[in-house]
Amino acid sequence: MMSFLFPFVGMLPSLLPIQLAVDVVEDSTGADEAPLVLAGVLLSLIVIFFASKVGEEICSRLSLPPVLGSLLGGVVVGVSALHLLMFPEASATGEAPSVLSTLLQATTDTTAETATSVAASYSEVISVLAELGVIILLFEIGLESDLSELIRVGPQAAVVAIVGVVAPFVAGTFGLIYLFHMAAIPAIFAGAALTATSIGITAKVLAEIRQLSSKEGQIIIGAAVLDDVLGIIVLAVVASLAKTGEIQVNNIIYLIISSVVFLVGSIVLGRFLSPYFTALVDRLNTRGNLLIASLIFVFVLAYIATAIHLEAILGAFTAGLVLAETDKRQELEEQVLPIADMFVPIFFVCVGAKTDVSVLNPMVPENREGLIIAAFLIIVAIIGKVITGLTVVGQPELNRLAIGVGMIPRGEVGLVFAGVGSASGALSRPLEAAIIVMVILTTFVAPPFLRIVFGDTEAKSNAVGTIASDATDSIGVTVSTAGVEDLNQES
Repeated sequence: MMSFLFPFVGMLPSLLPIQLAVDVVEDSTGADEAPLVLAGVLLSLIVIFFASKVGEEICSRLSLPPVLGSLLGGVVVGVSALHLLMFPEASATGEAPSVLSTLLQATTDTTAETATSVAASYSEVISVLAELGVIILLFEIGLESDLSELIRVGPQAAVVAIVGVVAPFVAGTFGLIYLFHMAAIPAIFAGAALTATSIGITAKVLAEIRQLSSKEGQIIIGAAVLDDVLGIIVLAVVASLAKTGEIQVNNIIYLIISSVVFLVGSIVLGRFLSPYFTALVDRLNTRGNLLIASLIFVFVLAYIATAIHLEAILGAFTAGLVLAETDKRQELEEQVLPIADMFVPIFFVCVGAKTDVSVLNPMVPENREGLIIAAFLIIVAIIGKVITGLTVVGQPELNRLAIGVGMIPRGEVGLVFAGVGSASGALSRPLEAAIIVMVILTTFVAPPFLRIVFGDTEAKSNAVGTIASDATDSIGVTVSTAGVEDLNQES
């Protein structure tokens, strides 16, 4: 399995400045210690999958998004609690070795120095797997998106999406710069994290309350889909800025133009070549023909994106949009699902494990600024999306508040921003924890709020249905009575 992953590590330089796992093993620890690195990877995966599954099951039974379970599971096993899964870049100086490192030392009879060196190596391998997880996640999101629906989406949904991206981004960025005197790069990254909208969470709630096909529901879904596209472009631009460490107008313009050209060009060219792709897959006789061919396409676009100083995830998302237009979409979704089930939890658990929530402890004086930042981000995150409903004009019967509330949850999309920001080194520990808190809170509060704001609409619909039913019954009784009277007269 590891030998299968190594060739693709080179496609990830924009996400993590790490070496190939083989080089890490040979250069950092020595070839004789390679089995210890493998043992450390296996122990880490056991912890990751266990924490992810337990967290997801708990959240699922509480009617909460399962993705939050993976995140919270990572928080529990990471630097904030049990210290099972530790990463050198996320640990404070002088931090005690992880429990897994101690266990590895005890069970393999190695020295403490060797165990520490091996821990650094297998932690980087896990980081590589996590980055593969986010690539697979964005490919899956693109695959589940409907490109035709994106093209057909109405101007109202487009306005809602644009305001939902611009308003929280501007308010968050300038608020952090001028109110908290934060550097421009981390402020921009935090502002970008506020732009996300989780279409999965909102769509699930709308379906549960039978509002998915309503006008409000259609506007919310259309705007959320556009938010995903705009958010990915914003993420690509901001992550590239984080790598260069400086803000230049020319560089920003280049990144925006290259992102749009790459996205549109890949989609246009992909739609032209998709019939040939389908024909090629149909002619292959070996096992895994569709999945492997699709992954090659994903990694090619991811590599091209990194080569032009964008993000690999933009290429993965574009590949999903293109392949979603083929007649292999449903079959490919089914085949990608187990791959995503394996790699995506690694990403979310690692994000949680690297998040030190102790920096938000109000009992520590130096942490109080981080709490204030978290409160500020939460306020901007909620207000910045709620006001989007006010942009819908010309239809007074619409529930504008419901449209705004439907755009609040950040969910897995917001966690992608936090994870990429953490990997790039652009976020301080308090700011990263504040973003995680914002994502968790907005994701938790949105479903019940959405049910509340749709309550009046649902009650009105039920009332109309009751009136219509009563009217129908009355008409039926009248007709029946009239019919009886006619019969009596004839008799």
